[in-house]
Amino acid sequence: AKVKTSELRAKNKADLLKQLDELKKELSQLRVAQVTGGAPARLARIRVVRKDIARVLTVVNTTQKEQLRLFYANKKHIPLDLRPKRNRAIRRRLAPSEA
Repeated sequence: AKVKTSELRAKNKADLLKQLDELKKELSQLRVAQVTGGAPARLARIRVVRKDIARVLTVVNTTQKEQLRLFYANKKHIPLDLRPKRNRAIRRRLAPSEA
């Protein structure tokens, strides 16, 4: 049935990508069944599979971002997408060390 996020976080990246591939194959089979007129109970699974794919991708992306944050933790320059967002005015404000 539905994939649990806690289970996904326990897996490594290779397993996650393998599961993602399997889910995408299943989705394509379900789409074919939809065109050929499959059972409604089976077609209801399309939504579940789509959400599962989204869950897997979210876990992959968040773990990747966490690893990048660790890598750049003590570096002088941090990529823009890893810096705190806040808003433009707060970002331009003087830092406590500069005040």
